[in-house]
Amino acid sequence: MQPPLDRRVIPPAATEGRWRAADGHAIRRIDWPGAGAAPRGAILFLPGRGDFYEKYLETLEQWHRAGWRVTAADWRGQGGSGRLGDDPFTGHVDDFAHWVADLGAFWRDWRSATPGPHVIIGHSMGGHIALRAVIERAVDPAALVLVAPMLRMAGPDLPLPMLHVVARMMGIVGNPRRPAWQGSEKPGEVPLRRSSLLTHDADRYEDELWWRNHRPEVAMGPGSWGWVAQAYASIRRIERPGAMEQVTIPVLLLSTTHDRLVRHDAVERAASRLPKAELIAFGSEVRHEILREVDAVRDQAMAGIAEFLDRAAPHP
Repeated sequence: MQPPLDRRVIPPAATEGRWRAADGHAIRRIDWPGAGAAPRGAILFLPGRGDFYEKYLETLEQWHRAGWRVTAADWRGQGGSGRLGDDPFTGHVDDFAHWVADLGAFWRDWRSATPGPHVIIGHSMGGHIALRAVIERAVDPAALVLVAPMLRMAGPDLPLPMLHVVARMMGIVGNPRRPAWQGSEKPGEVPLRRSSLLTHDADRYEDELWWRNHRPEVAMGPGSWGWVAQAYASIRRIERPGAMEQVTIPVLLLSTTHDRLVRHDAVERAASRLPKAELIAFGSEVRHEILREVDAVRDQAMAGIAEFLDRAAPHP
């Protein structure tokens, strides 16, 4: 019998380390070897904006116990991978292309060192970057899982080009590294009622706050106006005619109609455009962080992912 998992402890089988990009930037990573004599394959997990991999230890350990080699990494400029803005709390990037390039280089090193089939699972912004990297052929996984992917951000119901222009103008009239929305009155603290955007599970939400307190270097607040402008620019690249239609690998999308951070209708449109897409849709019982929801929801999502991977990336 497997020992119970403490979500506030790095599992004993996991190893934390650093991967260095070509320019020397250190990317924080965590790796599991995969339980069992015959590896099931390898999963690369990509977290969302402002995330850090400690939030997903429970999920990553569960995949490891199922026999997968598992790796997760913090994006350049967030979590434990440094910062790109003017302060420790605002999430900034000059171009999402930097993240696509990092993912492509990391993927090549990781794939050569791990057994197949190789799978990418991305949450929110991580799902966005993973899909863009597949479209641009920076990565070539056997299958792709997108959990609440950031294919359009929640907000004003205006045409995407207009939203992009407004965000660009906000970066021109002021410092593009300044926060684009209000965080909290004290830098580094989370806003009140933030949990109502993320999960119904109070204990799992408190896990994140515990890690932020015990590893304060991972804490991040709002995105910058530069990040917002580049997010819209990257979404426009993904939405170009023919972009999604050229993706030939199996893709599973998980989304919820009550997501208040990313738009469910954009996920539905992507599911209709991707040639080999499947969609698992949730309702009011689910908020943005599907893999950190209450057990009934999370178990359903994890079972759906496992069943999809058994078909789309079977054991070699």
